Amino acid sequence: MKINVVIAGFFVAGMAMTSAVKAQRTPVINQREHHQVGRINQGVSSGALTHSEAAHLRAREQNIRADKRMAKATGTMTPARRANLNARENRLSRSIYRKKHN
Repeated sequence: MKINVVIAGFFVAGMAMTSAVKAQRTPVINQREHHQVGRINQGVSSGALTHSEAAHLRAREQNIRADKRMAKATGTMTPARRANLNARENRLSRSIYRKKHN
């Protein structure tokens, strides 16, 4: 009887760890960050963005990245936090477009 309780306890603990690890993954956010930095660099290369505009956009990207790292480090990457990061990435994407086309 005791062995069944121990095995069940390990199973529950294993499932909890698996779901906690999955909650910390952010591949979509990582891919967007990489793509947006590339768009900023391309804008500077083509002359569509000034160096000061690019610096401002990179700083905003860094703030998003820092918030994401903090959420992952503290284990608070909740669906609401993920949605907030996604909304901030959307706003940054629009800003990149606007600054490149002004």
